[in-house]
Amino acid sequence: MNITVTADKVKTDQEQKLQQLLLHLSKHSPFYKELFAQHQIDINSIKTIQDLAKIPTTGKEDLQKRNDDFLCVSRDKIIEYASTSGTLGSPVTIALTENDLNRLTHNEYNSFVCADGKPEDIYQLMLTLDRQFMAGIAYYAGLRKLGAGIIRLGPGVPSMQIETIQRLNPTAIVAVPSFILKLIQFAKNYNIDLNKTSVKKAICIGENIRNTDFSLNILGKKITEAWDIQLYSTYASTEMQTAFTECHEGHGGHLQPELVIAELLDEDNNQVSANTPGELTITTLGVEGMPLLRYKTGDICMYYDEPCACGRTSLRLSPIIGRKKQMIKFKGTTLYPPAMFDLLNEMEEVIDYVVEVYSNEIGMDEVLLHLLPLDDSKACDNRIRAYLQARLRVSPHVTYITAEQLQKIQFPESVRKAVKFIDKRV
Repeated sequence: MNITVTADKVKTDQEQKLQQLLLHLSKHSPFYKELFAQHQIDINSIKTIQDLAKIPTTGKEDLQKRNDDFLCVSRDKIIEYASTSGTLGSPVTIALTENDLNRLTHNEYNSFVCADGKPEDIYQLMLTLDRQFMAGIAYYAGLRKLGAGIIRLGPGVPSMQIETIQRLNPTAIVAVPSFILKLIQFAKNYNIDLNKTSVKKAICIGENIRNTDFSLNILGKKITEAWDIQLYSTYASTEMQTAFTECHEGHGGHLQPELVIAELLDEDNNQVSANTPGELTITTLGVEGMPLLRYKTGDICMYYDEPCACGRTSLRLSPIIGRKKQMIKFKGTTLYPPAMFDLLNEMEEVIDYVVEVYSNEIGMDEVLLHLLPLDDSKACDNRIRAYLQARLRVSPHVTYITAEQLQKIQFPESVRKAVKFIDKRV
């Protein structure tokens, strides 16, 4: 991938691939054939990126209700079935062909290169490589293409992770940031100096490590204050089969323009300007099995279009501000779960947590925090409640639970990653 390609060249290449996508969908996609007919869309009139605005957006609900109608190939062409985690409702199956897997590999190879990955690196993968988890096979395939060493250890078990680090000397880890904190705590409990290990960098997945001004958030600060490693944030989704990954500058996840067109839309589906929050809406390029056209991810973020100090000229995405459907309106205050997570990560009195939202008897949002406290003293409880009141200006409901109870809430049967947010609103 040429990192300094001009904006005009990117646009020309994307528009050429967009033509190929529209032709593919009009021939092979039951869902999009129907959409084009229903809205009298002549695909030959869609010539430019701006022309995309003529096409209605597609949402998660469409995929959930009509999953099979998005399939553009016969079943015998599918060699991998991945699925979403089901964070916002029922999981969605994404079918991949051989070409799609090759594209996924290319995507993740580019991502690791962007995050300063080199063939001489050894990566310890602290995430699941089964349960239809697309990211797991993407990381593995991308690292193979890079030529780096791979340690497939899977999620959890801090003792085994650290023992493996000491034994096999990986230079990098791929992990959820909150789990890295658990490694740090385990090392501290057993007097292990992580700064004397071989690990120099971490690819952080699934959680924000930065604020929207690119400074490290509380989670990022806690990691780097205890462990002198370079953090790289990455954002992806199963549906788009593509990742936005930070370079060493840490100023947003870089778009891979040959793989996806990104729009950020306001409430009226108009493109927002740079540095303005909008809903990330993607059009996949080069996907064969289940391509998507103007698919609204539900994730709210901002984009930046000035060249990055690393030399790349591609558009960059800010950290995710929140998911549109997870917005909480609580006693006159608007909150997104990531802001709540930052707040709870900041508190020394809280070891771990789950945020639950439900509707009260008059249909208003209520927030219940399931907290694992540092201790069960009245003084600890007072500090937690006072801090929440001071920072939120409203008081959520708080319940204290044991580590065992928290484990059951965070890891119900069949989930792939810790549940930190439960939405019980009707």
